[in-house]
Amino acid sequence: MAEKYTKEKVFALLDQAGIAYTTQEHEAVYTMADVDGAGVKREGIVLKNLFLKDGKGRRHFLVSVPENKKVDLKELGERLNVKKLGLASAERLETYLGVEHGCVSPMGLLNDESKSVTAVFDSGLAAETIVGIHPNDTTASIWLSFQDVVQIVKDHGNEIVMLAFQA
Repeated sequence: MAEKYTKEKVFALLDQAGIAYTTQEHEAVYTMADVDGAGVKREGIVLKNLFLKDGKGRRHFLVSVPENKKVDLKELGERLNVKKLGLASAERLETYLGVEHGCVSPMGLLNDESKSVTAVFDSGLAAETIVGIHPNDTTASIWLSFQDVVQIVKDHGNEIVMLAFQA
């Protein structure tokens, strides 16, 4: 197994690729409410991320939407043609994304060696200049362009699906 993409390795990847980003170190945050409580300075839209699986545990999805959007799992399952879409376990999160609960982020896809997790992004994010995500560590936030996030995922080789979500 390859070395996991830790916070430092994510920063190194961004630097090596010449991707512009800013970072903010803060106390560990696990929920959107924690982000506000930690006084994280917002430089753009904070992404809410969910790691999901189908009913048989054969397909996995990392869903990223703006924090104000809702994710209806039944409706999303129908749109993705997946039966019984639900939250994946902490064990699956560690196995596929190499992170713990509360640290789900598109950067976790860098740890998906099998490239079997499908990234599902809200299509409205394409209009956003800057988004905030974890660099695979709950004690930091990085701010970078949404297009750069998509390019990182694409370059890694994961499938990307763009869908519109409701606020």
